[in-house]
Amino acid sequence: MQILSAEQIRLWDKFTIETEPISSVDLMERAADRCVDWLDQHKYLSRSFSVFCGKGNNGGDGLAIARLLVARQCRVVVYILEFGHLGTEDFQVNLARLHEAAVEVRFIQDEDHFRNIPEEDIIIDALFGCGLNRPLEGITATLIKTLNVSGNEIITVDIPSGLYVDRSSKGNVIVQARHTLSFQCYKLAFMMAENEPYIGEVHILDIGLHPGYPGLAQNELSIVDIELIRAICKPRRKFAHKGNFGHALLIAGSEGKMGAVVLAAKACLRSGAGLLTCHIPRCGNDIMQTAIPEAMVVIDHHDTMNTLLNEDLSVFSVIGAGPGIGTDAKTKKLVEFLLQKYKSRLVLDADALNILASQKEWLSLLPPYTILTPHPKEFERLFGPAANDFERLQSAVKNSRQYNIIIILKGHYTFIALPDGKGYFNSTGNAGMAKGGSGDTLTGIISGISAQGYSPFESAIFSVYLHGLAGDFAAGTFSEPAMLASDLTESLGKAFLFIEAGKS
Repeated sequence: MQILSAEQIRLWDKFTIETEPISSVDLMERAADRCVDWLDQHKYLSRSFSVFCGKGNNGGDGLAIARLLVARQCRVVVYILEFGHLGTEDFQVNLARLHEAAVEVRFIQDEDHFRNIPEEDIIIDALFGCGLNRPLEGITATLIKTLNVSGNEIITVDIPSGLYVDRSSKGNVIVQARHTLSFQCYKLAFMMAENEPYIGEVHILDIGLHPGYPGLAQNELSIVDIELIRAICKPRRKFAHKGNFGHALLIAGSEGKMGAVVLAAKACLRSGAGLLTCHIPRCGNDIMQTAIPEAMVVIDHHDTMNTLLNEDLSVFSVIGAGPGIGTDAKTKKLVEFLLQKYKSRLVLDADALNILASQKEWLSLLPPYTILTPHPKEFERLFGPAANDFERLQSAVKNSRQYNIIIILKGHYTFIALPDGKGYFNSTGNAGMAKGGSGDTLTGIISGISAQGYSPFESAIFSVYLHGLAGDFAAGTFSEPAMLASDLTESLGKAFLFIEAGKS
């Protein structure tokens, strides 16, 4: 599923109107009908409604929704922001239709016109849609603040009023919706953590925009869905052997942090790597040999940290480095040596990223398509602070292109930035994964998938989706609060089976 800008959405509407063909007001009617169907499906039609409309096309949506609700025998009061000018053409058409339905309409000119909203009413927000380009102020801002503190449940049409589609809305007055009923595709604003207080649960309603719109092929932002993952996932040949699925090396662990190695190693093997070697400090040998008998172990000469690589690195299909290694000067030397000598597939996480952040000139040493997996703080150490989520996203795209690397920026909708400028938001995962060790598990999964010969792009996309899907299965078994990072690995089998079940 693709993510379109406000301008692309406008052009998609226009393309549909010209190509289907359909009038703009009839397309608006279709959108309103889908909203009312959603309200019906979710048992809202037994309630009464206060519908708040601006005079643009979002307000026209609201008027059409109000009329359709009345036709379903709902009690509806419509409030229209009145600034002394006519609305858009489609707004005016729907206003005339609404008058024929004998709905009570109140025009808002000052605060007295929106006091005492019945506490049992569902508020429909249709004040401002995707075209908003400046912060709300005056009576409009006062209205939204009043709605937000009313205690009424708010359902917003297309996008919460006051929220920009394609840039940060920090500091704006914005409707705080419980549900957002948006049309046809996700908006970039819905993917940003900073907007969580406003968007509530997002529901994408299909209003039948024309699938041939050329902008779909030209878009650079998408959401990873199950169809894409099933297209990537490769079946195993019956006569395959362990050599067909690669040999991964994990450089991980230090005294007191051997759990990071255990988590990453188990996830790597559960993801399908044929062979796994773990380079660890001497203190971790007994732990590894006991916890993961399937993994081979190479012991660093140092007792408590990784300091020196003596292995022939050319035998490894992929190297994952960072979980639990610490940032001691001796370990920094190991990371520098790794970057200088190994020019194949590389996955860097955790302390490897922190070491890289302390020596930013080493970014130029990264092999092409190296995969970095920072969380937001690690990302800022590497590439500098960002004023908001949108700036951080732009920075990920910019630095991915500049250094020819893949950046996996972890979050609720983990963002994968590719060197060609394209970006993918992941659609799986949950808040139960917000625990120590989840990142180590992801490093193991990426290393395991990459070892099997998937391209760096496929490895990043597939691994992040698989990690989140395993998290969803783990949450279903243990609950979000109770699940552990190790439960992600134990749920990988269910995730693979789910993916493979839908392949033809």
